[in-house]
Amino acid sequence: MTILLLGSGGREHALAFKLLQSSKCTKLFVAPGNAGTDLIATNVSINPNDFEAVKAFAVQEKIDMVVVGPEDPLVLGIYDFFKNDGALQHIPVIGPSKVGAQLEGSKEFAKEFLIKHKIPTAAYDSFTSDTVEKGCRFLETLQPPYVLKADGLAAGKGVLILQNLQEAKTELRNMLVYAKFGTASSKVVIEEFLDGIELSCFVLTDGKNYKVLPTAKDYKRIGEGDTGLNTGGMGAVSPVPFADAVLLEKIENRIVKPTIDGLQKDGIEYKGFVFIGLIVVKGEPMVIEYNVRMGDPETEVVMPRIKSDLVELFQAVAHQKLDEVALEIDERSATTIMIVSGGYPEEYEKGFEISGLESVQDSIVFHAGTKTENGKVVTNGGRVLAVTSFGDNFQEAIKKSYQNIDQLHFDKMYFRKDIGFDLL
Repeated sequence: MTILLLGSGGREHALAFKLLQSSKCTKLFVAPGNAGTDLIATNVSINPNDFEAVKAFAVQEKIDMVVVGPEDPLVLGIYDFFKNDGALQHIPVIGPSKVGAQLEGSKEFAKEFLIKHKIPTAAYDSFTSDTVEKGCRFLETLQPPYVLKADGLAAGKGVLILQNLQEAKTELRNMLVYAKFGTASSKVVIEEFLDGIELSCFVLTDGKNYKVLPTAKDYKRIGEGDTGLNTGGMGAVSPVPFADAVLLEKIENRIVKPTIDGLQKDGIEYKGFVFIGLIVVKGEPMVIEYNVRMGDPETEVVMPRIKSDLVELFQAVAHQKLDEVALEIDERSATTIMIVSGGYPEEYEKGFEISGLESVQDSIVFHAGTKTENGKVVTNGGRVLAVTSFGDNFQEAIKKSYQNIDQLHFDKMYFRKDIGFDLL
């Protein structure tokens, strides 16, 4: 099969790495890809949101399957674009329909879905610029901290958690009236704060059947001890040590099954990944949010642990026969540590040469924000590399990743030295 993978981050490099392990994948294109995917596949300079360019390439190269990495093309409706085009409709797209993608594209849509299908989640209400004062009054009814979420996509940065009521009111006005997150915050969801420990659950579904993939826990904040600004993720651990059989059964029965059943009941076409952000409060799992693709950097620990043929799984998704294939998982722990550009998630510089990649042993380096320039690998984003390792437990895997990070260097490089600190 000739497969086209859309995206350019660490998630896409990890997906490419896994797809290429399949004997069914004879050619893999990545659009636009990065320096890491360039080493193992063929990068194509196409914006995944430019559907006409994607179409022209898919037709020209006789693409047999499209795998969508990031959320933007899904929210913009690439699944529907292929389904409704005579020249493309024979090509399966791994990812949900435009309506299904609203689970991530609109926080309000996701909350309404959760409440409708009686899936445990935090109490909430949503507001616009016309109802901003009503929103301020709603904040007064809550206990701190206050959670404000931009309704639309804000590249993982549209959630504020604030301790002070006045500050929460000010930020609500900044989001709604002064468009702090652009059009993403033209509507804001305010919800009660849930106090507990977070983890991510990943599900692959064909819209009817599903497979629960390995759990993972990522570390969002830039600073050690989970301090500082939110990022796209500074590291991840899989499996989650505290997710025992009892908790996993609760997650499947109370959250995964009702989610897939809810998609069917609502007539929502969904063939792809469901990423469920969870928080465990006093032993009970509750949904914080849905994403409609794999997480990053969680993909970098989940994909290496899947022993099954990923192309075979995706084919089963496309033909709604996921119940007919087995999912085999590596029992070992996997961890990844993200190396970022100094200054990220705020201002940072690009274009620094990365050295030491050839010295890494017994770990996998997934590229995120990199590109090849004059034969050299240089930084090209905030999150640059993810160093993934296996171990009999997460401590052993983490130690291996840090040992290999010592081999790597670029100017102003930064990484957290405490990934997994809260699991010990």
